[in-house]
Amino acid sequence: MSEQATRAPIHRWFMVVMATLLMICLGTVYAWSYFQTPIMKAYGWNNSQVSLIFSFAILFLGLAAAIGGVFLPRVGPRKLAVSGSVLFSIGYLVAALALSTRSLALLYIGYGVIGGTGLGLGYVTPVTTIAKWFPDRKGLATGIVVMGFGFGALVMSKVLAPLILGLTGNNLITAFLLFAVIFFALTMTGSVFLRNPPAGWNPGDAKQAISAGTVRATTYAGASSLTPPAAAVLTDARGATPSASTGAHGAAPSATAAVPSTGAFRAAKNDIFSARFLLLWCMFFCNISAGITVVGFQSPMYQKLLAAANPSLTTSALAALGATLIAITSLFNGFGRFFWGAVSDRVGRIATFRIMLGSELVIFVALIITRQPILFAALLCWVLLCYGGGFGIMPSAVAELFHPSKMTVIYGVVLTAWAAGGVVGPQITAFIQDRVPQRASSLSFIVGACFVTLGFVVSLLLPTRVSAAHTSR
Repeated sequence: MSEQATRAPIHRWFMVVMATLLMICLGTVYAWSYFQTPIMKAYGWNNSQVSLIFSFAILFLGLAAAIGGVFLPRVGPRKLAVSGSVLFSIGYLVAALALSTRSLALLYIGYGVIGGTGLGLGYVTPVTTIAKWFPDRKGLATGIVVMGFGFGALVMSKVLAPLILGLTGNNLITAFLLFAVIFFALTMTGSVFLRNPPAGWNPGDAKQAISAGTVRATTYAGASSLTPPAAAVLTDARGATPSASTGAHGAAPSATAAVPSTGAFRAAKNDIFSARFLLLWCMFFCNISAGITVVGFQSPMYQKLLAAANPSLTTSALAALGATLIAITSLFNGFGRFFWGAVSDRVGRIATFRIMLGSELVIFVALIITRQPILFAALLCWVLLCYGGGFGIMPSAVAELFHPSKMTVIYGVVLTAWAAGGVVGPQITAFIQDRVPQRASSLSFIVGACFVTLGFVVSLLLPTRVSAAHTSR
């Protein structure tokens, strides 16, 4: 059965805070380019070998998210998030062991396979869970949560990594061990508070019931709660409790009511194999592939431009400036999830994707020809704004194009586009970096331009609005 709010109620905004904490920790994967050059220099591995670690992490993130989306209705958000937190932390432990033994294969398994699986289980849980708690503010609430994932790179590149490496004398092995401990404590804290709303949950009904005195507001962790107890969701004027099948006040269940766990995948199966889902997946894949071509290599690319513009810069100065770029672009990555999510609430999900992809084409063309570090950084910020925006829009797009009750499964499966993009984008860039380093940046941006062009064309084939009759199949 789906995990319900069986203990003391939690204010739904407090749950947003805990979900965001979890996502910030998981989002530190986006700071991988911070470790790309140090690992290459310390162990003698090339761009393709080291970037494959990041690619494996994103690949298994997407695959685990798809599997997690199927199992989430059955095991509940808390168990799935805790499982993801444990695997994510173990990934860092195994990575530390791999570095100590100079084993690239073990590094793939630890950070890539194990850590990536933890990322996927942890990522899909807070997004779909928070969406259920906020049927009235779905775009805003999920945008805040996924924004946390975008901010993870900022936390890692400007706070955690410099602090831990400074304390350990730039010892990567000890640093990864400490990361495992820190992330275990933080992710577990965020995970244990996640739970599903009661069946038929409607925030408007809850507020009305509390104001009428039929449901007593409680507090949890110092926060006032509008969440009705699971055993008595809401009571009407006669003191009766509406059943899960009728919802509050005898109405039909809300759109967020969960599909029975045993039939979750079966209910969404036809949608997953539909042309509409394929087009949505392809559009998402193109936006991800374009953005992720620069996510894993933005620091080395920027440092190369800076060195050409100012040869007097030292290695440490270049590294610090590269970390600053990661921090700044991570802000745009995070803010884009919230910003474009809010825009999509007004102009529509697919229309917003078209705006993002069209603007990115202009930006990638500009990146191909620019040689100015400041302009380069500004253009990258826009790419990351749109890259993050795709993740901010997608949960609501899935709910609207199919049905909110199918979101958990379909959203998990659509994240396999992230898995595919996480392999294709970085590996194309790494191949170019190793084979034609003199033209690596411009060629990588040409690839990015091709991806966004294809994504824009695909977006034109998707409907901007879907009738309620269609999504209620």
